[in-house]
Amino acid sequence: MSHDMSDTSPVTYVLKPDSPGSTVFIFQTPDVFLSDTALLAGPRLRVMDIRVAAYAVIVDDDDRVLLAHWREAQHSSWTMPGGGLEPGEDPVLAARREVREETGYDVEVGDLLGIDSRVIPARKRITSGASAPLHTLRILYRARITGGALRNEIGGSTDRAGWFTRTEISTLKRVSLVDVALSMARDAR
Repeated sequence: MSHDMSDTSPVTYVLKPDSPGSTVFIFQTPDVFLSDTALLAGPRLRVMDIRVAAYAVIVDDDDRVLLAHWREAQHSSWTMPGGGLEPGEDPVLAARREVREETGYDVEVGDLLGIDSRVIPARKRITSGASAPLHTLRILYRARITGGALRNEIGGSTDRAGWFTRTEISTLKRVSLVDVALSMARDAR
């Protein structure tokens, strides 16, 4: 199922969300939208999972950044607090909910910093049984704490949260999203 980059003809992708009942997106690269009938004719049909998530960049008065420690199966790294949208959920509300779940803090979500789009090839996915590439759309917001207290999530996708200086962050095992988010936050000042 790998795409031969020397073949310049378009590839049709069907983006199927992880959540049942969510919208299915159909598109043809580079920028031609296909109808359902056109899908039946094309031999280059590919299925791609999609995950839309919202994250918060939270910096305290001492210029420390709030991170959450993500874990899945035998993989773990530090990441921005946030996560996947529930079907029909507003991204701002998702960021607020996820920060609360992962860190214990209540936040006011501020400016949109940007959207990071990344495709993970099927062979590099860590989800057991995943056979299709994953297109992740990661919506990043600036946020500030309005209440709550730092605590670790129990029974979720993260197991702890903490404040780190940028020097400390540079030494942590972290997902690429941390560097993307901090770059967006710096550029948005």
